[in-house]
Amino acid sequence: MKGQLEHIRHELASVRTGRASIGILDSVRVDAYGTQVPLNQVATLSVPESTLIVANPFDPTQIGAIERAVQSANLGLNPSNDGKVIRIPIPQLTDERRKELSKIVHQLAEEGRNGVRGIRRHANDALKKLLKEHIISEDDERRALDAVQKVTDEHIAGIDGLQGAKDSELLER
Repeated sequence: MKGQLEHIRHELASVRTGRASIGILDSVRVDAYGTQVPLNQVATLSVPESTLIVANPFDPTQIGAIERAVQSANLGLNPSNDGKVIRIPIPQLTDERRKELSKIVHQLAEEGRNGVRGIRRHANDALKKLLKEHIISEDDERRALDAVQKVTDEHIAGIDGLQGAKDSELLER
């Protein structure tokens, strides 16, 4: 269940909110030295302002490749370079786009909740199988089912918290 929660946290970090975040560039792959590598392995990323990401390449000869990779990532970003660093301004989101992203956030959160419920179902089935095989008593099964439900509720509450935080971040101007 923790894995499911971390997966949702990672997925939600990649949703663009109009505010600069290094997480929105996680999916960018740069063609460096003949192989595709993540952007964070060829440049230092920083957020000096709330609407700007700066990429400082380890190797200045990679500036063009990094710029092309960010442009071709279909993130709606338009990088510019000054020969030493790449500046990636984050444009403000329109109201329509904010609503679309909010729907995506809700969908990702629901997928996470369904994943946690699936894990609960497998755990409950395993407990019922142990009871059927007389490996555990009915009291032990009941206590274990209650513990599984408690952990499930905690993880679903965590997903709800992540969803709420991302929604409020999306809807603030």
